[in-house]
This record gives sequence, structure tokens and C-alpha cells, in this order.
Amino acid sequence: MSFSKKNISAKQIDEVYKFFPFLKNKEKELAQNLSGGQQQMLALARALIIKPKLLLLDEPSLGLSPKTTKEVFGKIKEINSSGVGIVIVEQNAKLAVEIADRTYVLEDGQIALSGGKEILSDEKIKDIYFGGR
Repeated sequence: MSFSKKNISAKQIDEVYKFFPFLKNKEKELAQNLSGGQQQMLALARALIIKPKLLLLDEPSLGLSPKTTKEVFGKIKEINSSGVGIVIVEQNAKLAVEIADRTYVLEDGQIALSGGKEILSDEKIKDIYFGGR
């Protein structure tokens, strides 16, 4: 599970280990031997090591338990708070909207609805995505 050190400094690796401390203890492990949540956090760590200004995340909760999903989304919020912009495509619409600054709902490839957290109270959204009122 080690990071390739060709173009990455020890300082960059240390910063990622500070953000994801469990990875330091797993650095000799193969990524495939990590749990689903650990693999997702490793993917985030690998993306962060190059100090991006924007992360594009596709279904970061896919296949994760509710507890692990909360942990991953907690890290996503921390990453965003550190100044990294984040775009998420997510199956767990309620959780995504709850952490988003701005939400866009697509229908047939078109923006059907957009807004902030108030989108959670939209009747159409409640019925389609959150199982009604």
C-alpha cells in the first residue's frame, strides 16, 4: 500500500499520514487487503498527496456500511474545509446534500433542480430520492 516516492516528498507523505493516521500502520499492506472504507480513504489520500485544488468523487459511499460512510464523508468535509473544492456524484443523495454547499439534481442529463440545503425540503426531491415525507 506504499506511496510511490518518485515525485512525492517525505513531507507530502507525512501530511497525508497526519490526515489519515491509520494508513501509517497499514503501509506494508496491499491495498486489496484493506477494508472498503480504508480503500476509499486510501483513494482520497492518494488524490490529496498532490495537493489538488479540486477533487471529483464518484460514489464515495458505494458498498460501504452506514458507519464507514459517515467516516468517509467526515473526511470529505475536512478536505473541503481545508480549501479543496469537491464535486461529488453520489447515490446517497441525502448525505451528499447535507454536506454540500450547492446541489444540482440531474434528470435525463439536464439540471432539473439546484440549490443549497433547502433542496432537502423540496417535495419532488423528498418523493423521488428520500422515500417521501
